[in-house]
Amino acid sequence: MKNRYPMPQRKWFLWLAITGLIGAVFFIMTLIQSPNTLCIETQTITQTRTRTRVSEYYNPTTIQLKAILHYATLRVVPQQSLSEIKISFDVLKSLGRPSNFLVFGLGHDSLMWASFNPRGTTLFLEEDPKWVQTVLKDAPNLRAHAVRYRTQLRDADALLSSYRSEPACSPSRAYLRDNGACKLALDNLPEEVYETEWDLIMIDAPKGYFAEAPGRMAAVYSAAVMARGRKGSGVTHVFLHDVNRKVEKVYAEEFLCRKNLVKSVGRLWHFEIPPQTNHIDVPAFC
Repeated sequence: MKNRYPMPQRKWFLWLAITGLIGAVFFIMTLIQSPNTLCIETQTITQTRTRTRVSEYYNPTTIQLKAILHYATLRVVPQQSLSEIKISFDVLKSLGRPSNFLVFGLGHDSLMWASFNPRGTTLFLEEDPKWVQTVLKDAPNLRAHAVRYRTQLRDADALLSSYRSEPACSPSRAYLRDNGACKLALDNLPEEVYETEWDLIMIDAPKGYFAEAPGRMAAVYSAAVMARGRKGSGVTHVFLHDVNRKVEKVYAEEFLCRKNLVKSVGRLWHFEIPPQTNHIDVPAFC
């Protein structure tokens, strides 16, 4: 079939059509504009910039995409229930910024925790060095360290009754790094743990269901010391799982304090711990 228009005419027609379309758009915009045009345009620009920033923030990262693939193809589910997970998820969302998130424990749910805080720092502390290597082999983007615990679950009662008589464990003088005198202090963690001010601390490890296990006594005590030593503004959010067990519950009430408990769902307690504002001698953490 022959062309309806010769080539020069087609180009001219196309240019004319585009020009007419642009003119029509501007004409319609002129008709619908109000005296508040400048205000509307300013609002539109502001909203566009806000949407751009939001879309950039929620643009999926590599670790989020890996988490989706991981859980879509894995039959193992996270240790916590959906309602328990939602507590820490909501806190991260409410902070509205990349956060520092310290997690005691490394497992099948670790990719999930890291993906909740994609542009922040999420660090995992795990008692079993071999398990660290196993998990990192499949998820090399995770940041994890093996931790040595000096406690055993069978000593939980004795440690609770004796820590008050040890000056190095005192709430007004408590510290962690190189604190060998206080058995509840995690004294040999990577420097990164001590140097970072943590916004959230999740305690879901170490093991605490047989006598020789490390128990979570030191994790709870150390989380309390870190939270009380916060230098910046705001509280430290501490989440403790398995509070249905005696040791977790007793140690939480001793060091994290009932007055700081803001939410309880299933086997999870959520504490908001303010920094210690003075350094006077106090007999107990709570």
